[in-house]
Amino acid sequence: MGLLSAMEGFCVIGIVIAVGYVAARMRVGGPTCQTVLNRFSFFVSSPCLMFAILSKEPIFEIFHSSIVVAFLSALLVGLVFLILNHYCFHLDPADAIIGTLNSLYLNSNNIGLPIATYILGNPALVAPILVMQQAVFTPVGLAALDAATTGKVSARRILTQPLHQPLLIGSLLGIAVSALSHWIGFFPIPKFIFDPIDMIGQSAVPLILMAFGMSLYGTRPMQERSNRAAIIAVALLKNLAMPAIAFLLAYFLMGFRGATLYACVVLAALPTGQNVYNYAARYNVGLTFARDGILLSTVTSPIFIAIIAALLS
Repeated sequence: MGLLSAMEGFCVIGIVIAVGYVAARMRVGGPTCQTVLNRFSFFVSSPCLMFAILSKEPIFEIFHSSIVVAFLSALLVGLVFLILNHYCFHLDPADAIIGTLNSLYLNSNNIGLPIATYILGNPALVAPILVMQQAVFTPVGLAALDAATTGKVSARRILTQPLHQPLLIGSLLGIAVSALSHWIGFFPIPKFIFDPIDMIGQSAVPLILMAFGMSLYGTRPMQERSNRAAIIAVALLKNLAMPAIAFLLAYFLMGFRGATLYACVVLAALPTGQNVYNYAARYNVGLTFARDGILLSTVTSPIFIAIIAALLS
């Protein structure tokens, strides 16, 4: 049943991605259509979706103990990449940081939301991961890139980074409303205000998937031979090693079973987050490395998630 649900979910996701690809190929919407869809989803739809979901979610169910599995598995995979780089790849410090982020950063928005919605049946599952990444991994990664590229760390840039993440702001506002609802005993937002927010949020997943499909048109990955081994290692660490580590932590350390175990492992198999490319572009380092790592892990992720569904269903 779990495998069937996963395949049905991938079918839904794949069809919408294919529509985006065909639209780009036929030049529907013009050359800026992908950018417009991405920006609208990033700044409007996705924050509304996360707010609508989390504000109605019971506060004690939002931060499930499974976040421990997500944090430790990401941390361990990032450490493994640094060790591999030291002994095998010998990338310069900035590229090594991009490779580490590529290995541990989950695509909790563009792919995570659709998979949590259509395969796991609960989009709120990605919220703790999103908050963890934006509140912990992003500041640390930016601090490391600051040090690697300029030799100094801009505390102001790091501390203000969350203010530029609409998804994080929407999630935190939703969590605040959930906590307020628990405290006062009823949902405080009137229906005529909540409904349009929810309606806008419902557009997030299809916009995200179609924009991703558009991004695949004309892409030619793996053109830099020098980084191919590191790119392949990133994809294997992200899509194979991280879910394996997540399974061991969830099963033996946390004692999870059933749906919770399944969700931990599936979410760990999400591809690399596209935020990593944004960070690489901001510092103008490892751009091709970041892009190819994201693309390869995104293309191969469904295979590993299908295997996970077959094994754990």
